[in-house]
Parts: sequence; C-alpha cells; structure tokens
Amino acid sequence: MVEDLVRTLHMSHKAFYSLLLGSLVIISLLAGLVLNRILHRWTKRLQNHWGEFLFAFLESLPIPLLLLWALYIGLESLPVPARYEQIGSKFLFALVLAVVAYLPAKFMILALQRLSEKNPATERVAQPAAFVIRTLFAVLATVIFLEDLGIKLTAVWTTLGVGSVAIALALQETLSNFFSGLYLMADRPVSPGDYIRTDANQEGYVLRIGWRSTTLRTLGEHYVIIPNYTLAKSVITNFSAPQPRTAYTLQVNVAYGTDPALVEKALLEVTQDALREHLEGLLASPAPNVAFIPGFGDSAMSFSLNVQLRRFEDQYRVQSDLRKRIVKKFREAGITIPFPTRTVILDKSAPSLGSENSRER
Repeated sequence: MVEDLVRTLHMSHKAFYSLLLGSLVIISLLAGLVLNRILHRWTKRLQNHWGEFLFAFLESLPIPLLLLWALYIGLESLPVPARYEQIGSKFLFALVLAVVAYLPAKFMILALQRLSEKNPATERVAQPAAFVIRTLFAVLATVIFLEDLGIKLTAVWTTLGVGSVAIALALQETLSNFFSGLYLMADRPVSPGDYIRTDANQEGYVLRIGWRSTTLRTLGEHYVIIPNYTLAKSVITNFSAPQPRTAYTLQVNVAYGTDPALVEKALLEVTQDALREHLEGLLASPAPNVAFIPGFGDSAMSFSLNVQLRRFEDQYRVQSDLRKRIVKKFREAGITIPFPTRTVILDKSAPSLGSENSRER
C-alpha cells in the first residue's frame, strides 16, 4: 500500500518518509498548541486559586510531550536508514533530557512566583533564583547528554576547576557586587523610591537596584551610581522607612531679654499661618511645637521649632518659607534676632607692654 502511494505521488521513498515525519510533527505541534491555549484559559479562569498553579504547570506540557511522541512514532514506524535512525535516536534522547530538565525547573519557578505573590518580600529574590534554577537544570541535562555521547568530562572538570579559580580572582570585584546585589534584594534595607543617605554623604532617591550597582537620583536631578558591594557595607540612613513622614527642627535665635513666652507664641502663629495657607510639604499632625532648646547661647537665646514634613526632601522648601515668615513676624512683634557680640573688658591696673619694655631699658 505504501509502495502504491509512493508511485502515485511520483516521489522517492526518502522524500515520502520525510513528508510523513514532517506532517506528524506539524500535527503534533498544532494539537499541542490547541491544548496549550485551552489550559491557558483555565489558568486565567482560576486566578488566585490553587487550580491556577496546577493548570499553569500543565499548559507547558502538551507541546513538548506531543512533539516527543511524534518523533518517537516516526522513528519506530518508518523505515529510516540506520545512520539516520542513530542520529534521530540521539536527537530524541536530547529532547527527552531537555523536557525532563525543563519540567521540574518550570514547577519550581512557578512555585517561586506563587510564593512571591503571597509574600512581596520574596519578589526580588524570585528573578535571580529562577535564573539559577534554569542554569542548574540546563547544566545537568548537558552533562548527561555528553556522557551518553561518550565524552569523558574528567579533563573538563579539572580544567574548569583550575579555570574557575583564575576567573574568580579576575572577577572578584564583579562577583562581590553580584552577591551584594542579591543581599540587597533579599534583605531589603532600601527599596526603589526610598530617599537614602550613605555614610559617604551620597544621598538621593533609589531608582533601581541592579546586579552590579545601585542608581540614586539626587535632588539636583543627577544620577549617582554606587557599586553594590560599597552600598552593602555602608551605614545607610533611609528617610523613607518605616514611613515617608519625617520630623524637622528649625533653630531660631533671639536677643537676651526677650520674653520666651512671646517667642513661643510668635513661632506657633507662624506655623499655623503656613498650615492655613497649605504650605506644600508641611503637615498639621503631629502638631508643631516650640522648645526652649538648646537654650542659652553665647550671644542669644536659642529655640527649636519642631514640625512634621510629608517627605524628607520637603525640608528645603518648608524651612525657607518658614524663615521668611519668622523674620516678618518677629519684626511685627518687636523681637530682635541678634548677631554674635563679644564684650571685651580692659584691666587698667595691668601694666602695658610699652611700659615694661621701657623699664627693661
């Protein structure tokens, strides 16, 4: 029957069997694609349900499994020449290894994604962990395939062992930044959007945390690139955690002899006026307060006006506006803002330097 069909189509046996095998592969791919779409719809339908995880895993199975089935049926049923059959068997074995490595990796990656959805703290670790999982299973499948081909890997492992030491020494700084980046993503001392300051006085908004460096955007709209290793060992002040709201203290000096109650009243009136006019960045709660701290200075009495700001960077706008209001209010209330003064008392009984010199002569 096959011979009659070959003669009818005026094709060679080789072309006919290649056509059959190609048709079988195409049919299996189309069937796998249809099943994949059906399972994908069920995954979307069962969102936020335990079935979503199951169907998300199953939707990756039809195409590779049906493709393997088609190739296996083709090699077993069609009279393929011995040489091509051997090549096909090796190719089929490689695909089986790829599928066997892919399925557990897919399962673990889906589990990580599911965990990161429930616990956002693990979201940063999910991406590098998924990369490591894919790499490990790919290397394992490659090693098994090379062993099946009869390639001995003893010399390769020895070479890789010596080479890895040399590479580690050459890439020591790069690897330090890489693992420091993983630490920053896992421990989360800072997050994108936070306003931070390091012990080297580098400050700004965290734009991104990469695998090699972290990018800050300063208030002057400049970028500061900090290597992850440097940032990981720095003392970091995070002005956005645990909340973006921050306190700010504005020190005000007045002349000695001024009534402290009058100063306190004037400063509170200034802040209340600013709140009524909706000064951007100034918060009404917790309420502003005034303290007679640090108190008595060399040439002035010092008060502290304590206010709450929406964000750390609002301090520059708010303190400038409050200072202008304070100058105006103190002028109206007759409160003097002193400048440093020093009183020098001369002791007339002490002999002058000139008289001592004349006495020595």
